Amino acid sequence: MDFVYDQVASASDDVTYRKMFGDYMLFCNQRPVLLICDDTVYVKQLPETLSLFSSYGIIPDIGIPFKGARPHYILDIENSDLSVEIVRLLAQILPIPKKKKPKKCKIK
Repeated sequence: MDFVYDQVASASDDVTYRKMFGDYMLFCNQRPVLLICDDTVYVKQLPETLSLFSSYGIIPDIGIPFKGARPHYILDIENSDLSVEIVRLLAQILPIPKKKKPKKCKIK
């Protein structure tokens, strides 16, 4: 995870990561931008991300990070220029997640 962080830390002053559901989520400006599962970096499938991959002449592989997840593009994190651009792009276009309210218990 440290290698992934080091590759994209220059994208913003606010790049962090957190262990979630046994793997990691990388955030930029409070937005979840990369999912890291089993040493593979996943990027949300969006027209904007596909366009960015295409601008580098890359047709991204598609994978499913975990059972029940939607398909994601697989990012070659060693391509640091593309990785930083992907993080910056997603930080601009993705919304900040809303805080979930706790569910109320129903008593019968």
